[in-house]
Amino acid sequence: MRRLKVLTWHTHGSYLYYLSQAPHDFYVLSKPGRPPGYGGRTGNMPWGDNVHDMPVSEARHHQFDCIVFQDDAQYEKDQYEFLSASQRALPRIYIEHDPPREHPTDTRHPVDTPAVLLVHVTHFNALMWDSGSTPTCVIEHGVKVPDGIDYRGQLECGLVVINHLARRGRRLGADLFDAVRAEVPLELVGMGAQELGGLGEIAHAKLPAFAASYRYLFNPIRYTSLGLAVIEAMMIGMPVVALATTEMSTVIDNGESGFIDTNLGTLVGHMHELGRNPALARALGAQGRKRARERFAIGRFSDDWDRALRHVTDLARAPAYGQPY
Repeated sequence: MRRLKVLTWHTHGSYLYYLSQAPHDFYVLSKPGRPPGYGGRTGNMPWGDNVHDMPVSEARHHQFDCIVFQDDAQYEKDQYEFLSASQRALPRIYIEHDPPREHPTDTRHPVDTPAVLLVHVTHFNALMWDSGSTPTCVIEHGVKVPDGIDYRGQLECGLVVINHLARRGRRLGADLFDAVRAEVPLELVGMGAQELGGLGEIAHAKLPAFAASYRYLFNPIRYTSLGLAVIEAMMIGMPVVALATTEMSTVIDNGESGFIDTNLGTLVGHMHELGRNPALARALGAQGRKRARERFAIGRFSDDWDRALRHVTDLARAPAYGQPY
């Protein structure tokens, strides 16, 4: 089957890397200076040969099979500024990475047309958004980690992996991180981590091996999508302690493959327990690894995206484009 030419944006580097595991060519928009959202093929990801840099000034002169949007500004502004009218008529997909912000149940999604496929990354997100007339589907995350990396957990310290936590506030749990590290040893990594006394960013390819030394991963996020860092930790057998909110409540079986709760004091108690009991941490991590490999395998994710991309491009050639996927 013919490989498709897909135009998209560098919105979330890790997600783009995993998306590019699908058997197609991805052209990623870039601007001079590589500002956020327009990084093209940049960063420390081990990009494959199917990921191509696409300067915004050249995009309207190139042929594509499909456009994949990943945030509102791309859909509402960029397509009119950088693409031709014929390109804007191509099959289009919008990846919604987050749950609604304005109101958890009554927010209408900005994409409201049967001519675009809206892809949610979790079932929770799909449940909460009012998607109107837009056909929708859910493609759950898929991740892969380098071979030969296994959880060790020799450090009694917990690890938090969140980019720019200081500026993202309560929604990402900055206050909870600060409260918990007064009770148990915690280290923070990610872009801007130094703002909260953390270590800074660890290159994505090196993060699994780095994380493997810590006893557990703590995810203090109140309300956002399921973090890839959580799944990546589970994939190496690292136990996860997290708030039982959004999609997380379906990922961790409390006391079997990790610990989840909405009571922060209860979670702190579990962290103390993991610090004292490395055997418990290993047992929970092993169950979490089994669950993650069953649910979030990169092969399943790649197949789902291949099917979605071919679905919308096939519909564009059919008489009734826009039927729900």
